[in-house]
Parts: sequence; structure tokens; C-alpha cells
Amino acid sequence: MPAIKHPVKINVDLGEGYGNFRCGPDDELIPLIDHANIACGFHAGDPLIMHQTVLACKKHNIAVGAHPGLPDIQGFGRREIKMSPEELTAAVRYQVGALKAFLDAEDVPLHHVKPHGVLYGMMYRDKEVCRAVYAGVPKGMTVFGLAGTLHEEVAKEMGLPFVAELYGDVKYNNDNTLVIDRRKK
Repeated sequence: MPAIKHPVKINVDLGEGYGNFRCGPDDELIPLIDHANIACGFHAGDPLIMHQTVLACKKHNIAVGAHPGLPDIQGFGRREIKMSPEELTAAVRYQVGALKAFLDAEDVPLHHVKPHGVLYGMMYRDKEVCRAVYAGVPKGMTVFGLAGTLHEEVAKEMGLPFVAELYGDVKYNNDNTLVIDRRKK
């Protein structure tokens, strides 16, 4: 049997709750995954949840990435918000920095950055948005994105290692972009 040329890794969005509210079966999923995309507070997540999620990932040796989104808690980061390039860069840098503080405290490296929700979609439709978001990513940091889109093109242009992903739980448009629903049905 031939060797697998490109192994499939499973990445999951985690830590997307607030306070006493938990969103998703994080504890059950963590032992089964390879990469965690941890919410950084703008679309979901709070400091205690971020810390608890980092600890759980560390316990199971899961590679941890930042999952920054638009400042849209009520809409869970699924409502498009027009922001200047400077605002987008600062928002991403702020969120990645917040997660990195928790990772550093636990001696866990930041593995990647994967934008959340409608921000992810805005990035593959608008090169300037994509550049602004990636400008907030630490230099040389791996980014996860949609293959064959501006995600990949701009990452290459900016010298960021790129990991292509695909979704098993999201619908695709005819142009192979994602259908990002404001509300899951």
C-alpha cells in the first residue's frame, strides 16, 4: 500500500463560550483532534475559557492556534462589519496577543492563526482585508485558510506558511467558497 502523501489533520474551533455558557463539546473533542483554534474574545471566548482551553489542549498535546474574529459577540462573528485596514490589523494582533499570553504562561507554542466566521469569508473576497488581517499575524506564523483563494495567494505574498483546509460541516458555494450562515440551521 502506498504511503499517504499528505496526512489529514483535524482542526476544531474551541473555547467559544462565555462565563457559565459553554458552546460545543470541547472536552469530548479535544482528545480526538490535532489542532485547536481557540476563540480570542471578540466573537466568543473569555479569559477563563481561553485559559481552561489552553490547559486542556496542553494535557492532550494538541497544537493550538488563535481564532480571531470580528468584534461581534452578539452575532457570534457572523455579521460583516466594515473596518479600516488599520482596525483589522490591530484587532487581529490584539486577539492573537491575548491568546499568546495564556500560551506563554503554560509554555505552549502558538502553532497557527485561523480567522473566524465572516472575517474568514471577507478575506477570500477582498485582498486588502486579507492583507490587513495577515498583517496582524506574527511574522512567519502559519495561517490556515481556504485553498485556491486569496487566503493562499496573500499568505504566499506575505511570506506566511499556509495550510489548506476543507470543511465537512459547512456548505460550499458553486465557486468553492463557504456558505457562512448568520445562524446555523
